[in-house]
Amino acid sequence: MGLRFALKNFLLHLLLLLCAHGSYGEAREMMSTVLRLPSDDNGVPDKKMHSDHHVHTNNPNPSSHMDHMDPSLKVFFTINDLKIGKKLPIYFPMKDSSSNPPLLSRDEAIPSQSPQAKSMEHTLRECEIKPIKGETKICATSLESVLDFVRETFGLETQFKVLSTTHLSKSRTLLDNYTILEKPKEIPVPKMVACHTMPYPYKVFYCHSQVTENKAYVVSLGGDHGGRVEGVAVCHMDTSQWSPNHASFRVLGIEPGTSPVCHFFRGDNLVYVPIMPIHG
Repeated sequence: MGLRFALKNFLLHLLLLLCAHGSYGEAREMMSTVLRLPSDDNGVPDKKMHSDHHVHTNNPNPSSHMDHMDPSLKVFFTINDLKIGKKLPIYFPMKDSSSNPPLLSRDEAIPSQSPQAKSMEHTLRECEIKPIKGETKICATSLESVLDFVRETFGLETQFKVLSTTHLSKSRTLLDNYTILEKPKEIPVPKMVACHTMPYPYKVFYCHSQVTENKAYVVSLGGDHGGRVEGVAVCHMDTSQWSPNHASFRVLGIEPGTSPVCHFFRGDNLVYVPIMPIHG
């Protein structure tokens, strides 16, 4: 029993070391051993498709929980909704480190069905999914890696800034009806890099960029339950390469390529955009 426990812990710490050096393929294979995750016929852990709306996965299996309209999916809207006075139901979690999986001590094992184990396996899987056409992506475990990816995307000499959603006052509920208070401010984005936090024992950012047209906005919002938010939103003008099972199509009742899809970013996500020169 003691030897088995020690071996499991050794493999787990080796897994984390591989992840830190970017060896996600080896790490996921080891994850199946350490956590004894169930596998399908192709040897891939049998887990429902990731519900995070930011990851444009090509996974053909829709998530069943979307049929029940997970409140966290209430972030999508259409570009025609961007007008003063429009009321939208939006799920806006505050920045809260306590909602992330806790850091693990050297003496802890991870039960295979625990939220921590499922979150780790899910993140490793998402980091391995091939990018869609016209997309580049990286799973970064350090700020340096994020900034390197941004520079590679924009060009080494390009200056850039970062945008994030700001909560000016807290709503009494995560899902609230928000009214657009002012004309949305469009931010010119010839290119952009979106970085989303992923569940893991330490910080992992899923960063990606697409060559297709995108529009970025800062939107002033007031909630029915006291929330006041300066929300960062992006509208993807071409969704023809997205999976038909992408959560946004279910929420909005549209099909790939038929209409731009817009969504708000959570406060712990980052959007990098080039600083455009001012011509005068």
